[in-house]
Amino acid sequence: MLFIHYPKCSTCQKARAWLDGRGIPYESRDIKEDRPTLEELREWTARSGLPLKRFFNTSGMLYRDLGLKDKLPGMSEEEQLALLARDGMLVKRPLLVTDRAVLPGFREKEWEAAL
Repeated sequence: MLFIHYPKCSTCQKARAWLDGRGIPYESRDIKEDRPTLEELREWTARSGLPLKRFFNTSGMLYRDLGLKDKLPGMSEEEQLALLARDGMLVKRPLLVTDRAVLPGFREKEWEAAL
């Protein structure tokens, strides 16, 4: 299981504590230091079954600064994936990748059901 996070993110810290508290093993990856590749994002978004927009950190400063709320609807899926791959801070975090699920953001009930 891969746990992609930003160490300064309070939601990521909460998710990590949740995993640790349940003794769930995972590989940790700092999204700022080792951002997801285009190929990884393409695979994960397809496997997740979720809309691509769920993978964007819509509450982040970079998302707002780039005006993505208005721009994303006019972009192709490939353009959106390339944008996510260019800067890890645009990716919704934490991102949990298991053999069976890809979960952007920490929603305890979703994580409980998936694990």
